Amino acid sequence: MAEPTETERVYRIAGMDCAECARTIESGVAKLDGVQSCAVNFGAATLRVRGNASREAIIARVRELGYDVRDGHPAPTPADAPAGRAPDSFVGFLLARRDTTLALIGAVLILPGLVFNELLPFLGIESVLFDLTSVAALFVAGYPVARSAWRALTVNRQISINVLMTIAALGAVAIGVYTEAGLVIVLFALGEALEGYTAERARNAIRSLKAIAPDEATVLRPCMDCPEHLGQAGYTGGPCPWCGQREQRLPVSELRIGDVIVVKPGERIAMDGRVRAGASSVNQAPITGESLPVPKQPGDEVFAGAINGEAVLEVEVTRRVEDNLIARVIRLVEEAQERKAPAERFVDRFARVYTPAVVGLAVALAVAPPLLFGAPFMPTADDQGWLYRALELLVVACPCALVISTPVTIISALGNAARHGVLIKGGAYLEALASVRAVAFDKTGTLTEGKPKVIKVKSVHCTDPLTGVCDNCADLLALASAVERRSEHPLAQAVVAAAEDQRLSGRYPAAQSVKAIAGKGISGRVAEREVIIGSHAFFDQTLPHDRALCEEIESLSARSLTPVLVAADGAFAGYIGIADAARDTSRQVIDALHRSGIQATVMLTGDNARAAQAVAQQVGISKVQAGLLPEQKVEAVRALRDQYGAVAMVGDGVNDAPALAASNVGIAVGGGTAQAIETADVVLMGKDLRQLPFALQLSRAAMRTIRINIALAIGIKLAVLLFVLLGLGTMWLAVLADMGASLLVTLRGMRLLRYRPADSAAPA
Repeated sequence: MAEPTETERVYRIAGMDCAECARTIESGVAKLDGVQSCAVNFGAATLRVRGNASREAIIARVRELGYDVRDGHPAPTPADAPAGRAPDSFVGFLLARRDTTLALIGAVLILPGLVFNELLPFLGIESVLFDLTSVAALFVAGYPVARSAWRALTVNRQISINVLMTIAALGAVAIGVYTEAGLVIVLFALGEALEGYTAERARNAIRSLKAIAPDEATVLRPCMDCPEHLGQAGYTGGPCPWCGQREQRLPVSELRIGDVIVVKPGERIAMDGRVRAGASSVNQAPITGESLPVPKQPGDEVFAGAINGEAVLEVEVTRRVEDNLIARVIRLVEEAQERKAPAERFVDRFARVYTPAVVGLAVALAVAPPLLFGAPFMPTADDQGWLYRALELLVVACPCALVISTPVTIISALGNAARHGVLIKGGAYLEALASVRAVAFDKTGTLTEGKPKVIKVKSVHCTDPLTGVCDNCADLLALASAVERRSEHPLAQAVVAAAEDQRLSGRYPAAQSVKAIAGKGISGRVAEREVIIGSHAFFDQTLPHDRALCEEIESLSARSLTPVLVAADGAFAGYIGIADAARDTSRQVIDALHRSGIQATVMLTGDNARAAQAVAQQVGISKVQAGLLPEQKVEAVRALRDQYGAVAMVGDGVNDAPALAASNVGIAVGGGTAQAIETADVVLMGKDLRQLPFALQLSRAAMRTIRINIALAIGIKLAVLLFVLLGLGTMWLAVLADMGASLLVTLRGMRLLRYRPADSAAPA
């Protein structure tokens, strides 16, 4: 049999209740022959394995460790996998799995001993039956715990949380405190189940995005093998030439790229696509977070899950259901949870050392006082005994609350951000965003509308200098349009649009041999003429032009117009003045950033200084650096990092890629485009900046929550530990405190699912 080739597979894991479970699986699978690397994503409940180990061996090892793999194939995409909605109640969650059902049964069995032996001993009601039910509760609820402990010791050679609890429970049985032994295990099992329940709800907060897109669509398909027309005019089958297209309701999984779907007014769009016919306004808030409907007409892109407005649209499908924007966002958020924040990595490393150290400390606590000071080892009438204290220490020191404090917070924050149109690609970027003190912005398409318009055209041979309207000026615009047709730059698109509006686009054929001059302009050959289009600074360096025209061009910049200069066959031919209005919301966003403590907002643009300053004054930007080439933007970002520390760069995700990469956090304003999603660390899915203050404040809230959670987890344990050392605690109170701490930090983390800052520029 041929050796399996090295590959990467992703599996869905069932039964992971806490971050410790993730480490157990990760450690066990990593020991398999042929596994080069493996990582468990607790937030997404997935296992990613790289290497040539067989699928069967990986599945067997996961099941050997006490967990399950939903299928033996790579994890299904969110688009074609069931969402796996968590049960609506905790009891429903307990009844859904055997291990958690055993915990529920144990909780029932422990009740007699809890009531009469622990809570109401003064009633004097005693019975051996209470001890028997307590031991039964221990064995029923403790079976999964002991099994996991044994597998951790024998397979992974590690001391896990389950090992601590098993030792504590068996020790309690050995000294005859049966009810406490049962309570320790039952409370621990219920606490683990509660962590699993809350984690599953957090996971489903992001997976539930899938539900916003319909499962069926109305598709236009030809009438096939039409029985009404078979035999007419030689028709023998296939598409009917008389019936044409007919509407059919089909599952979205059966649709293909190129199919045309019909979207009625008020209906959700079922697939990503391009409008083929019709014009309507579309509410994209569920996907991009934009508050206002966006006008759509033929040629415009639409997304699955968006809500159509007032008119019927025919949409040509451009992506399969598993590749649509919603599926990609879910997939990216789940993958983002693998990129741990530094705080999360620290907690993981700490827990690996902490747990075995606790066992050693418990042994020392049990043995040292009796040997050195003659203190009682076993419980007496007057003293708990140091063995009992050591067992309490094992329970108190259980790091459940500590290890769950960070991941549940990260999952909740990432899920909340995605539901509000902000894609944060990992806990590391969430943490970095919280420390940002300066924000740099690109101008065109970021602070401005990104849809510049031609305001003025002036040829050197203009015959009507007062209005600039003559055939020579029109010819200049047509010539420039022939070259700019080959460019995707917003200014180029403005030139092309102006030529089309004036019906000049057909005067010259599209340019040949087009070359971009990075950060300076573009050149091409049009009708045997060499045409160069570029910035004023570029022409100042390379092509002399009349001083009076130069002053005229400079005056455009003072009026917030961007001049684009044109040369033909080495001679200056004229200029085109283009204006790009600032977004209505930019001022609101910049003010919100300053209020939130951002020390500097900086514009980094390739545009001229006067136009940049005019926009900066409109929107409230504190500093401007203009006339920058792409490499100079990178240098500017590095200088800002040296001055302020953490810096975020905000751009369109394509042109500003080097500067985005040079910043601590690259933020793309993408409008849902594939390029923006792939480029930056954070993507604002809408085409404006109103989600930026929200993302910044959410990240800070997440980091505050993590710090407080860690402090609570450690503080509660230290307080209970003091009671243990003084002989004032009990084992079941210790585990109750641990479960309470775990529940507290989990609920505090999950609050971020609904976090909304009071001072935010984003629409509600």
